[in-house]
Amino acid sequence: MVKSGDLANKRKAKDDMEDLEAVNLAADWADISQGLRKDLGHQLHSQWIKPIQLGKIDNESGTLDLFLPTEFSANWVKDRFADRLSLAWKIARSEVRKVNISVHPGRRQVADLRLHGDGRRPANDADHSMMAIGADTLGDHGFTSSVGLDASLSFAAFVTGEANILAFNAAQRMSATEKPQFSPLYLKGATGQGKTHLLHAIGHTFLKTHTRSRIFYCSAERFMVEFVQALKANRMMEFKARLRSFDLLLVDDIQFIIGKASAQEELLYTIDALLNEGKRLVFAADRAPQALDGVEPRLLSRLSMGLVADIQPADIELRKKILHSKLSKFAPLSVPEDVLEFLARTITRNVRELVGGLNKLIAYAQLTGQEVSLQLAEEQLTDILSANRRRITIDEIQRTVCQFYRIDRSEMSSKRRARAVVRPRQVAMYLSKVLTPRSYPEIGRKFGGRDHSTVIHAVRLIEDLRERDADMDGDVRSLLRQLES
Repeated sequence: MVKSGDLANKRKAKDDMEDLEAVNLAADWADISQGLRKDLGHQLHSQWIKPIQLGKIDNESGTLDLFLPTEFSANWVKDRFADRLSLAWKIARSEVRKVNISVHPGRRQVADLRLHGDGRRPANDADHSMMAIGADTLGDHGFTSSVGLDASLSFAAFVTGEANILAFNAAQRMSATEKPQFSPLYLKGATGQGKTHLLHAIGHTFLKTHTRSRIFYCSAERFMVEFVQALKANRMMEFKARLRSFDLLLVDDIQFIIGKASAQEELLYTIDALLNEGKRLVFAADRAPQALDGVEPRLLSRLSMGLVADIQPADIELRKKILHSKLSKFAPLSVPEDVLEFLARTITRNVRELVGGLNKLIAYAQLTGQEVSLQLAEEQLTDILSANRRRITIDEIQRTVCQFYRIDRSEMSSKRRARAVVRPRQVAMYLSKVLTPRSYPEIGRKFGGRDHSTVIHAVRLIEDLRERDADMDGDVRSLLRQLES
């Protein structure tokens, strides 16, 4: 017969073990969180990583639960950071095999918040880092297990402009029925400009045109994890055989394979094997192949032997097109044109932040019942806006305008009334009001001590001319591109 004292001691021991486990988990999370803060920056970390609460590890499945307060935040973190969180936990604790991100039990879920018309990220980029799919591989386990490609990341949903049209056309050619003229395709662009979106779009279209094909999509980090696991489990032959059985290989964030000699060698052999069989390969990175430090020359040669398609940062016209495209998902909700103009002009670093700002603004408006306005945008997007603002000075504006119109810098402050001088001066005043936080009197003082009413007149005049005169509008657009680049 078990004594009550023994049961109490066992319960206490169990509770002590659970407490110790919780403390150890918290310590590991503190280290992981600190590392993510360095990688992501203070803004993203504070908004999305810091609110995460730890659950428990299921010892049988090796699943660690991570909780967030709302469905919106859970989906956001799952979309963007799931693979990175999973990799970090696997490195910190060998018993963690999977990370589950969900809404904290008992917290309010925002199920009816229509941030995306189809429930998925509607941006020109994504952060999914491990996907494999093939018509005859669904249901496999291990290296070729499928979580599917993101249905929202198609060519039809990709908004094009001068900055990304080359990469877009090359991606379409890579997924077409006829054999492409180049392979591999290397997509180069900064974070959040559309590389991952194009990788998913290639996968979707390739499966439609090659119905019995096998494709594999992963991040370089995931490739490393699978490589190391296969090495430890003495399953390298199976790893190689599976990897080389694919018809289309899509590898994202190839810059993260830097310095891993054995993995680089395996990737090199895989590229050679697939190319020799006429298979297709697409890589994406935030820098050109020649800028990949720590990568052996033979691999650099393979990565750059096809076509390197550069995705430039989106200019203001493309940013406005993207916002209008995403806004159609929120119908019948309307966002004033001046708000869209403000977002496009202010959030310039990458497309993901731009669409994220729109999502956040609309989410706040829906949750609080407020109308979307310029004031609301300025109040609620403070962190995003401050991180994106590059301080453009009136001196810089005057110098750029004078170079554009080929007049002397002194004319910005002179009293001359010749049309060839007055119009550039008015354009410079207009740009000073649009691109700087300076008041009318402050701007007037920078233009030879002119009265604030003169500046107001110049701003209104140029606004009116932009609507009526295509040449003037073109001049202003060109100057804006120069000053914001």
